Amino acid sequence: MQKQTGKSGGTGGGTPAKRGRPFGSTTGGGAAAAAAAAAVVDPGASAALVGPSLQVLSALSDQNNKRIVLALQSGLKSEILWALNALTVLSFKEKDDQRRDTTPLAKVSGLLDALLQVIDEWRDISMPKDHMKPPRVRTLGANTTLSGFGQENMEKVYSDTATTSNNDQSKPEDSSVTKKRAASFWFDEDGLFNNDDEGRAERQQCAITASNIIRNFSFMPENEIIMVQHRHCLETIFHCLEDQNREDDELITNMVETLVNLAPVLDLRIFSSSKPSFIKMTEKGAVHAIMGMLSSSVKPWHCAAAELIGRLIINPDNEPFLLPVIPQIYKRLVDLLSVPAYDAQAAAVSALYNVAEVNMDCRLKLASERWAVDRLLKIVKTPHPVPEVCRKTSMILESLVSEPQNRMHLLVHENTFAEILTSEGKYSDTFARILYELTARPSNKVTSGQAIWGNIN
Repeated sequence: MQKQTGKSGGTGGGTPAKRGRPFGSTTGGGAAAAAAAAAVVDPGASAALVGPSLQVLSALSDQNNKRIVLALQSGLKSEILWALNALTVLSFKEKDDQRRDTTPLAKVSGLLDALLQVIDEWRDISMPKDHMKPPRVRTLGANTTLSGFGQENMEKVYSDTATTSNNDQSKPEDSSVTKKRAASFWFDEDGLFNNDDEGRAERQQCAITASNIIRNFSFMPENEIIMVQHRHCLETIFHCLEDQNREDDELITNMVETLVNLAPVLDLRIFSSSKPSFIKMTEKGAVHAIMGMLSSSVKPWHCAAAELIGRLIINPDNEPFLLPVIPQIYKRLVDLLSVPAYDAQAAAVSALYNVAEVNMDCRLKLASERWAVDRLLKIVKTPHPVPEVCRKTSMILESLVSEPQNRMHLLVHENTFAEILTSEGKYSDTFARILYELTARPSNKVTSGQAIWGNIN
């Protein structure tokens, strides 16, 4: 969540910081898609790297990239778990990790699609059983012990032994060779996911792990462009956000944080592009999903959604999709300003800072929003423990007062501006400009106009 690079986060340049980015991931060149199960320690590595740091030989990458993808596509429980555990380790890069010749995981052919397949398979069966379609009646092989479908004759038993002699057949009750087993044992193999509640829980855990790996991908700058141009990836993420009330909380958290990391380079127009669509999603549906996260009562979700909106709107191509819901965005962000949690206030201020820079209409609506100016002033007067939040808040007020139509809304706070100017030294220049806009400049304009009118007469 880039065309107006100077507006993002209030800084002059550079990529906005990632939410929860691991130390060192901003400079890392990605992680090798190697067999993560093998933590191979390089004997020549420095002593500081021995221990928690993972040293992976570059040769393992070429040998195991295809194996990991095939393991994810196999559908076998043991293979999928091995691949997910490997990718979980390899998608994280520690601060002092000095691995070289690494391969960005998102560039491994078919890897991102294979991870999305794990999530899609869980979402296909995550619907409540009451709403699932009844199984289709199968008639082929109905008169045989095993039909090949495993649904009609689950209660029947069969013998897996060879044909016994005539003597054994005359006394079947005395035979200890024949072993009777239920036909359902075909579905009890260790390598397959069951269709019962235990199997559903296992698939759910695999989907959560896959979403965590995708989130780790988004921390790597070299993966951003690949992921934002992958329509299936974005469609899966936004559909998960739409189902926030039915999906696992950890899955939703991973997905929304992935979007926050990708937002600076994300273009919502991809949903109307010619790229193949796997799950139908539109720009309007994506914005609706974001608004649902913003209105959520879960703090990590609405904080991430606020930050996501602030990063998306700096791209002019995303403005047409966000501007229709600007009134609802303002109202919710102003509500977050009153939340006692400092991180919620910081997220709201960061979003308002970028939103106020979009166009004049945005600044007019924000100034007219009830309690907006009061709560912004309270953040500066308290003050917020993070100085950058106070600085952005003062700049929001300055952008609001720059519009002549807003001066009537802000003149009622003139005494508060003067109080902050005299008591707070850090932002004295900003509030001095605010007072100048409110008082000095209008009077100067009137005086100049009167002088011109007098010369004409």
